[in-house]
Amino acid sequence: MLKSGPFAFGGPLAEGAIRQRLDDFVVEEDLGFCPEPDETGEHWWLWIEKRGQNTAWVASALAEAAGLHPSKASFAGLKDRHAVTRQWISLHLGQRPTPKVDDIAIEGVVILHAVRSSKKLQRGRLKGNRFELVVRDLAPQKGHAQAMQDHLQDQLHDRLLAVKAQGVPNFFGEQRFGVNNVAKARKLFAGELRGQRSKKKRGFYLSAARSYLFNEVLAERVREGTWSELLPGDVAMLDGSQSFFELRPGQQTDPEIMARLGRLDIHPTGPLPGVGDEVVSDEVAALEGRCLARHPDLVEGLTNFKVKAMRRALRAPVRDLHWHWLDGRTLKLEFRLGQGAFATTVLRELVAYST
Repeated sequence: MLKSGPFAFGGPLAEGAIRQRLDDFVVEEDLGFCPEPDETGEHWWLWIEKRGQNTAWVASALAEAAGLHPSKASFAGLKDRHAVTRQWISLHLGQRPTPKVDDIAIEGVVILHAVRSSKKLQRGRLKGNRFELVVRDLAPQKGHAQAMQDHLQDQLHDRLLAVKAQGVPNFFGEQRFGVNNVAKARKLFAGELRGQRSKKKRGFYLSAARSYLFNEVLAERVREGTWSELLPGDVAMLDGSQSFFELRPGQQTDPEIMARLGRLDIHPTGPLPGVGDEVVSDEVAALEGRCLARHPDLVEGLTNFKVKAMRRALRAPVRDLHWHWLDGRTLKLEFRLGQGAFATTVLRELVAYST
């Protein structure tokens, strides 16, 4: 669904390939703070670079290399496996002596910096991520006139300026859905997965179901052209936070609110369904109700599993966006996204990409 549309800016302008090399997809975590050094602290924070490795596996391997159980490892968020990624991982050493970095050897992992701290790295506590992406073999989409090839760089330049100014629809990326995790969620809700008692697996299925429903609502607002507008009954979320506030009747057209919306300081929101009172009303409540009514089994299942209802911004600002051409058919992009936003949501507005 994510790659096929709908699109905010009229659809991709070209075809291209990503992840042709590990270095083509670089992700660097931004916690928004640095660990506080404390030589007697119980937690050992490691700033690592991993290549072609899974975050959870690396965290477990680091714990075991330090003589700890894997449960003693913590990280803020999962990072792409098929990429070069840099992130923090903390290990709860307790009163154990600090291991020697040179004694830890894990394939595809380099420890760039290490420091003891009194605080544990909390899951989900990060400001966002910085990306460096290379798109190769760029060419006009099939069926387009050859003349477009001559102007492709100019057209992509204009599209990138629009993305920089307006952000992109904050869709959940395809990696959130794993291999048929929405279908597995439906089976879970229907009582057909009783043998799978893994709390971790259930968490993946519940997350996929909520993300799918959010994407459905966002897709409807993209089709209607209201994904970056405030409608009657909307609630607005402060950029870079989970805090939102309800708008009073007519407040969506207030000059101050409109100005904050225009500078990407606040965003309209969509539902992450579950247990909780509905906070939207009027036009937005009707729109979300129509979308969610198409998937009653998912909505009911999330409620039965007592998942807490939340809101998510419909728009993702693309900060510090820069680009340059490595050659006539190779484009390099650099940008920052906030917590929970996906680089593929930026790429899909530019190119129809393959991996």
